[in-house]
Amino acid sequence: MAVHKSFRKIYIFALVFAILIGAGTAGAAAYGIFGGENSVYATSKYGSTGNEVKRIQQKLAELGYYNGSVDGIFGSRTQSAVKAFQRNVGLTADGIAGPATLLYLGLGGSGGGNNTGYTDADVQLLGKVISAEARGESYEGQVAVGAVILNRVAHSSFPDSISGVVYQAGAFSCVNDSNWYQPVSATSRKAATDALNGWDPTGGAIYYYNPNKTNDSFMHSRPVVKVIGSHRFCK
Repeated sequence: MAVHKSFRKIYIFALVFAILIGAGTAGAAAYGIFGGENSVYATSKYGSTGNEVKRIQQKLAELGYYNGSVDGIFGSRTQSAVKAFQRNVGLTADGIAGPATLLYLGLGGSGGGNNTGYTDADVQLLGKVISAEARGESYEGQVAVGAVILNRVAHSSFPDSISGVVYQAGAFSCVNDSNWYQPVSATSRKAATDALNGWDPTGGAIYYYNPNKTNDSFMHSRPVVKVIGSHRFCK
């Protein structure tokens, strides 16, 4: 009987120890103490392989950051392309395609959290641009900015993805200024959803500008189809 009790004590101790170790490991992962948030939650990084790496390579190629093979191997060229993209959009250039990087690439959402037919990442990215570009505008004016981006996606002269349009060189100055890092308002996220669901207050515009903030001759030469707030929307 004494042996049996000792065995039970050892078994209980081992079980408790295992539970504590497991909990500690989970907690460490949640707080990123094994190398930081990106390394714990990273989807793809140097040495990774698979279809997700292919999607990252394809997106980087579409955006002009990557010209290597779309082979699903996260090597030095893919890592360099990720770093270049991260630097351009204001993220830490660690070469790891973690949650924030995937979000900015338009690859971070599951697509199941909204009814627009676009990924959650697309909704969030569009809301981010609306918030940065149309802060202070009416709700209609915010939806209109989102509609212009979507009209460009559908237009043959522009990239065919939201992230491609947003990050096209010189297209939106907000991605390189302080507004880009301001919190995204709930109104802007809702405006993004309304634009994605088909509301286009501009009537098909593919350009817009604030005449008080730009002297660009090209923009001023475009035929204005709608004026909403401080923005002129053009084709």
